[in-house]
Amino acid sequence: MPEQMPEQPRLSVIVHGRNVQGHLGACLDAVADRPSTATEVIVAAVGASARRVADTYAARDPRFVTVPLSDDTSLGAARAAGAERARGTWLHFAHAKDRLPPGAVRSIADATAGQPDEVDVVVMDHVHSTWHTSGVPSDDGTVLARAGRSPLGLGDFPDLLRLAPLLGNRTLRATFWQDARHAFAALDDEPTLAYATLVHARRVAALDQVVLDDRRLRTASLPPLTPAEQFAVVERYEAVQSLMAGLGTARAARGVFYDVMVGEWLRIIARDALPGPVAKEFFHRASRAAARWRPEGHVRPEGLDGIRHALLEQDAYERYRAFQTVNHKRRELRSEFARRKRKVGTTLRDHRYRKALAGPVDPDLAVFSAYWDRGVACNPAAIAAKLGELAPHIHPVWVVSTANAPLLPPGTDHVVPGTRRYWEVMARAKYLVNNVNFPGAIVKRPDAIHLQTHHGTPLKRMGLDQLDYPTASKGLNFRGLLARVDKWDYSVSANTHSSETWERAYPSHFVSLDHGYPRNDVLHRATAADILAVRERLGIAPGRTALLYAPTHRDYEASWTPRLDLADLAERLGDETVILVRGHYFYGGAASPLAGLRRGGRIIDVSAYDPVEELALAADALVTDYSSIMFDYANLDRPIVVYADDWETYAKTRGVYFDLTENAPGQVARTQDELTEVFRSGAWRDGSAAKARAAFRRRFCEFDDGRAAERVVRRVFLGADESALPPVIPVDQRVPAPTPEEAAAL
Repeated sequence: MPEQMPEQPRLSVIVHGRNVQGHLGACLDAVADRPSTATEVIVAAVGASARRVADTYAARDPRFVTVPLSDDTSLGAARAAGAERARGTWLHFAHAKDRLPPGAVRSIADATAGQPDEVDVVVMDHVHSTWHTSGVPSDDGTVLARAGRSPLGLGDFPDLLRLAPLLGNRTLRATFWQDARHAFAALDDEPTLAYATLVHARRVAALDQVVLDDRRLRTASLPPLTPAEQFAVVERYEAVQSLMAGLGTARAARGVFYDVMVGEWLRIIARDALPGPVAKEFFHRASRAAARWRPEGHVRPEGLDGIRHALLEQDAYERYRAFQTVNHKRRELRSEFARRKRKVGTTLRDHRYRKALAGPVDPDLAVFSAYWDRGVACNPAAIAAKLGELAPHIHPVWVVSTANAPLLPPGTDHVVPGTRRYWEVMARAKYLVNNVNFPGAIVKRPDAIHLQTHHGTPLKRMGLDQLDYPTASKGLNFRGLLARVDKWDYSVSANTHSSETWERAYPSHFVSLDHGYPRNDVLHRATAADILAVRERLGIAPGRTALLYAPTHRDYEASWTPRLDLADLAERLGDETVILVRGHYFYGGAASPLAGLRRGGRIIDVSAYDPVEELALAADALVTDYSSIMFDYANLDRPIVVYADDWETYAKTRGVYFDLTENAPGQVARTQDELTEVFRSGAWRDGSAAKARAAFRRRFCEFDDGRAAERVVRRVFLGADESALPPVIPVDQRVPAPTPEEAAAL
């Protein structure tokens, strides 16, 4: 049992904000790492997702307290709400997207213990991380080292203002926060508030200990800044200048802050990220502010930086651009040869594709692909079928490999990758739909819509979450992956778990369509006649119990071999049971190891059977290990048995999002003998299995109600507003397709 909280905690860690890209859990894990009973954790949770995560921690540790906040709560309001609930002598704010390194909470507690009463703020070091880097040192270490350990006033050591303006790299005395809370409340943005804490503080203590990992989200995953938000950077620094003037801050400190301010504005201008008119107006506003706040007798930096400072202060925008152009030209000359080489090497294919891209987009043309051009399948197939019903004027064209083209349904219009028509269609289509990514060479036209449907609910780590699992990623080009993800306009999701996972694993600007997986609609709409027809096609005799065995791919195995002795299993389960065996599609080109196992029709190799949804409808129960088919099959509310003989190895090498053995949709077997006994004893369909399945369905069948394809088509292809779409039917009110036993009785 965790220890109870003391009467008065010394430190309150205030984690605040939304569950941005699913990072809140990692933040709270770090805070919870060997916490002291003298520390409390206040989670000012903005939105339902953050509250769910926070409540999980609060339920198991009394040091965690959830402050639920509405979805429209600003960061400033969330900080204030958390601080109001806090009881600690010191307050440490942590953004929900960030992390605290191991031991950080202890370091903060030690750093604040015994500080003199006049110390209001303790500043510390930080590192920063991105999707592809981890723990990059900040530039603050030198400043903190020079500050020493004795408490300082801002006038004694004005270089404190050169520290990164983050709340997570400083801890505030609670009485200091309370006394200044009205002034702080007006400062919603973090940098301004961070500077204000130093300006208001009587004394500041410094410690060169890392207590924050500042997670820098991909710019492409964030909403683009409006011109007003860009100009707010100028206003932010002016607000601090006004504060310093009003409080009579020392001249030396104001001089340092002026350099910091102008330096930041020049960096923004130099990045060339602002549109032309916005950049020009930003320069003019920054120039006026620089002239207004330049301290008397201030000396500019030497060299090129000094020239840039002077041009800004003189509002010489055109001269600044000319100066910048000269510098850019120097850099461009270095890569001129490489550019010319690329132009000379342009192929005829590229020429045709570029020519087609120059033409107009066809608003009535949609391109579909599934599983790396395997054929008509999965979510894209279900969407295409519904599109034919609701928007027959939109013509579908499938991208299919040469090998799979003969297997297409008769009359399917298709193109083969690399052909002339392929490039023409890819250039002209208004809609591009796939359950994986299109090749990197495909250009995202501004007026085209890319719809990513995915092909399963993630148990295994995906996207950037594979970075720490080299066995799984196997040299995956993550930059190339993100370049393809940046083309997505929409991402289809079957449940909140998936939505949050895609947001973190594929950080970009796409809109999540929480509409359900279209491929699972049939699991609610199939009739008894449909189910009996599938079983007849498969050769399942009436009255037999059909078990679908569908294991997943393992990155640490070169080829697929059943992990079960299927002949023995079939023998022990008896004549009334038939086993449908489906190998993972990654092994589709290999010879089936099941050829010799057909024993009087009791084992049927269905690895090449499509669509897989029909196999689900035909089966009385599912046996799987870690395949995402379990999430789809759960929609049928039929028994699922997990065979997890190598769970620890799989979880360690592939990486997983949750412990399946603790959150299974039914019984879990770790050996073949256990699996056999689960079926022979009837445990596969007993009350405990049903209870586990019900909890699993509530979590993972959240949006799958039989109308997913309709919602996607109306939203993406017909432009319907979210409010005009069919509402999702609650899980406990849905009626799935009948079981084989029910179908036979009708």
